[in-house]
Amino acid sequence: MTAERLILEYLNTNKNKRVIKHKGVRAGFLGLPDFKYYKYQTLANRCSFLKNNGYIKEVNGEYFVTYKGEDFFKKKTKISFKRFEPNKTDKDSKNLLLIYDIPENKKAHRDWFRKELISFHFVMIQRSVWVGPHPLPKEFVDYVKSIGLEDKIKTFKLAKGFNKK
Repeated sequence: MTAERLILEYLNTNKNKRVIKHKGVRAGFLGLPDFKYYKYQTLANRCSFLKNNGYIKEVNGEYFVTYKGEDFFKKKTKISFKRFEPNKTDKDSKNLLLIYDIPENKKAHRDWFRKELISFHFVMIQRSVWVGPHPLPKEFVDYVKSIGLEDKIKTFKLAKGFNKK
């Protein structure tokens, strides 16, 4: 297939799209990230962060990803957490108070934990204070221990069920 035909096919399939995105980033004609929609200062700050932390290095005006950068990228893309099926319904009494303090450097863990609480029909009272049906599934509690969050979470059994007004 000729390059002209590929270009025409690409333009034809994307003619009704106002903005083409790939993984949430605006993409240009060839599907590569289109950085012109980012502020220069934002890109400069991000590059500076990567360079200062040793994730990229500059040699003669060209940037390269370091081994540390490759490891960082692999760790960021590798995190996937187990999903659990709720053993209670939304109608069950909310008699378990759960308080957690998961640090900022474990953002992925914290986001996963919040999603799981929602699937278990928990309701947020404050940012890190939730109430839901007692008890949490044993498999979930074991998994939370295995990923190192057991000391970041406290639960309390309420004498009377919580009613959201």
